[in-house]
Amino acid sequence: MEKRVIRVLISWYPGSFGAASDEIPGCVAAAERLDDVIGEFEEGVQFHLEGLASDEVPDCLKGEYQFEYEYTTQALLHRYDGILTRAALSRITGIDQKILGHYMTGYRTPRPKRRQQIIDGLHRLGNELLATY
Repeated sequence: MEKRVIRVLISWYPGSFGAASDEIPGCVAAAERLDDVIGEFEEGVQFHLEGLASDEVPDCLKGEYQFEYEYTTQALLHRYDGILTRAALSRITGIDQKILGHYMTGYRTPRPKRRQQIIDGLHRLGNELLATY
C-alpha cells in the first residue's frame, strides 16, 4: 500500500514559524526554529490522534502517511536569514535585496513568477552544491 501524502504549510509569523495542514483541522504548531516546528507538528498530530475516537480520525490519518512540507516565501527566506546574506540571495535569485527584505517581512507578497524565481535560484545553488566533490 502506498503512503498517503499530507501537505503541511510552513509559514512565518513575527518571531516564529507555524505549521498547519488543511487535511488535519485543529492541529497546528509554532516554534522559533524550523526544525522545531516540524517536530512539534508531528508530535501534535500523534497527540491529536490519541484524543480522537476511532470514528473521528480523519481519513488521511488512517493507514500509513507521510508529511510533505511546503514553505511560504516569507518562511523560506526566514529559514535562510543569517545563513545566506540578502546580498547573496539577491545574486542567487536576481531579485533586489530591498525587495527580498519586503518579502521576508511580509510587507509585500511575491507574485507567482517572482516566487518561482526565488525557488529556481535556490535550486541552482543546491545543484551546484551537490555537484561538488
